[in-house]
Amino acid sequence: MEFSKIKYIERKTGEIKVEKVPGEKYLKFLYYNPLGKLPLNLLVRKKFLTEYYGKQMNKPESVKKIPSFIKEADINISEAKKKIEEFTSFNDFFYRELKDGARVIDFDENHLISPADGKILVFENLDMEKELYIKGDKFTLDEFFANRALAEKYRDGVFMIIRLAPIDYHRFHFPADGKISESKLVDGLYYSVSTHAIKKNFRILCENKREFSILKTEKFGDIAMFEVGATMVGGIKQSYIPNTDVKKGEEKGYFYFGGSTCVLVFEKGKVDIDRDLVENTKKGIETKVYMGEKIGVTRD
Repeated sequence: MEFSKIKYIERKTGEIKVEKVPGEKYLKFLYYNPLGKLPLNLLVRKKFLTEYYGKQMNKPESVKKIPSFIKEADINISEAKKKIEEFTSFNDFFYRELKDGARVIDFDENHLISPADGKILVFENLDMEKELYIKGDKFTLDEFFANRALAEKYRDGVFMIIRLAPIDYHRFHFPADGKISESKLVDGLYYSVSTHAIKKNFRILCENKREFSILKTEKFGDIAMFEVGATMVGGIKQSYIPNTDVKKGEEKGYFYFGGSTCVLVFEKGKVDIDRDLVENTKKGIETKVYMGEKIGVTRD
């Protein structure tokens, strides 16, 4: 597969854009050059490198990186609660909170919302549509859940990937009202979860460190919510209280430095995903959405 720039559809305008990818030349080397396999397997995917870099981003002197990052990525910092000079580290900036009203939440009880800012791919039936990105690689729900009983529960359901780029808002929220379980860890590696990496190896989603919890809802069934770690993601922080009732749009947690991914898995027959998201995925292109935005409806 040849290297190509990441294109996506800005849902609000319908415009096709090219993503700004920090470190893209390194991703090109690691995932598209045969010589990149050695450092990828021996170093980049390992936990210690990601933890080390994450700690560097917690140091006070890391604030020096913030202004240039904002400029390069064209981040709308006016949405943030804190001013640039108020951040205490790069990580503090990275998982910044937004001002009230910065994201509009669709509170219609029959509407499912995106839990995060990011770019969506959605498979209405993973077995039926695996040729698009899996490219023959073996991917199973058993491996992804690391739990056969849960995998069987979600067999033939909807599988949604919401990819957060490093420039995105990095807090994730609840997509519907419900009762949330405790979070369970599935240990793993730290491959990049950029589109460049996933196109080369869809199994990254089975191999990376991830956490999941179950949101029991009246309208959408039991939603499996996954947070997937990646290269240079220093950690996944769950900020919610387990086994409590939660409201749509409330914060669930946040990622430390790096690009990351949220995955939602729905039981068969519980939700109808908006057709533009499905059709764009079939064409091989992601759709940019924002936290709180409608992405589906309950199945009558």
